[in-house]
Parts: sequence; C-alpha cells; structure tokens
Amino acid sequence: MIYDLEGDMLLTKAQAFAHGVSPNDHFDAGLALALREMWPGLAKDFRHYAHQSHPKPGELWTYRSADGHTIYNLMTQEGDHASSASGRASTPDVYHVSKRIRHELDKGDIKSVALSRLATGAGGLDWDEVRPLIQQHLGDVGIPVHVYVTYPKGVAGKEVTA
Repeated sequence: MIYDLEGDMLLTKAQAFAHGVSPNDHFDAGLALALREMWPGLAKDFRHYAHQSHPKPGELWTYRSADGHTIYNLMTQEGDHASSASGRASTPDVYHVSKRIRHELDKGDIKSVALSRLATGAGGLDWDEVRPLIQQHLGDVGIPVHVYVTYPKGVAGKEVTA
C-alpha cells in the first residue's frame, strides 16, 4: 500500500530508502548528499560500482549499510560516465526502474520502504507523470511504501489526507 507523507524522509522508520540518481552521480546535492552524509560509504561504493559496471538509466543498485538499512539507488536520470554532469530523467527510465525495485521488494527481505518523489528534482519530470508509474508497480507490493511528497526538514513524516 502506498502512503503519501509530508516530512523529512531521513527521519523515516522504514527499513529501506529509495531515491533517484544518475549513473554518474556524485551524491553532492539534495537527498543524495544527505544520504551520503549519513552513510559515507554509500557514495564511495557507488562510484566504484559505476566505474566497474557502467550502469545505464533504468537500472538499480542496492547498498546495505552496516546499521541494517537498505538504500535503493534508482537510475532515473541520464548521465555520461566521462562527464560529471547529470542529465534529465525520462518516464521510460522511471518505468523500468520501478519494475526493478518491485522485483527486489517481492523477494520479501524488506518490510517497508521510504521513497522520494522520483525524478522530479534534478530529473525535471512532473510528479503527475511519475506517480502513475509508482502506483502501477508498487501499489500492490504488500508492504508499506511511504512516498515523501513534501519535505519539511526535521519534521517526522505525517500522512497526507485528501
């Protein structure tokens, strides 16, 4: 079941985080930076993975922290490995990465996940384009999916009601 929340995703009690990145992301802005500050090994391991594997948009890379959290890095944006610039997101890439995270969640190891508004920040997509893809692939996943739709820093998540 998907729950829309307003609050600081970093304060979630969810077992896993999921956020959008580019294949050449440096984790130097926004939520990626905040996650890097919480788990410094995340960015280092991601850079090593990207250098070795040359991932493409639509792929997913999983990081497991020493404190038991899982961070799904969803490649929603373009990004050239020879450049440090991240490109725009596309709905086909969000579609593919949504299917991939569903596959991961179906394994049953994760009991809850916190998800940012994928591809709507640096990725440049409109949430009205992305939300249906999230609903299509994660709406019936069988675990709580907490989508953080607004971000007041330092405020615990609170469900948004219509």
